[in-house]
Amino acid sequence: QLQLVESGGGLVQPGGSLRLSCAASGFTLDYYTIGWFRQAPGKEREGVSCISSSGGRTNYTDPAKGRFTISRDNAKNTVYLQMNNLKFEDTAIYYCAASSGGYVCYDFSEVDFGSWGQGTQVTVSS
Repeated sequence: QLQLVESGGGLVQPGGSLRLSCAASGFTLDYYTIGWFRQAPGKEREGVSCISSSGGRTNYTDPAKGRFTISRDNAKNTVYLQMNNLKFEDTAIYYCAASSGGYVCYDFSEVDFGSWGQGTQVTVSS
């Protein structure tokens, strides 16, 4: 059974940093594209960042560009999202998702991702 577990969320002040982790169990991440999505209160879920199975290609949505960095360590079966200079508007539940359909990071379409984690809460507050 494919399972993704996010961790690393928490409460941080504006300008602070967090590193989220997405760990896989029951399968190896080597052949999966991984996306990070987030859902803020009262808003629809949106894409944040995405990384190819090899790690050679990445993509970011505009809110994440220049502040977030996605990476992966296939040996540890984990994908990371380093978030710097966090803002109030980054407050959301962050989800990771896996796609076995090749590189699907072009438009962050949720239907391309078949397995999802339960999410980790990120709260940016002073």
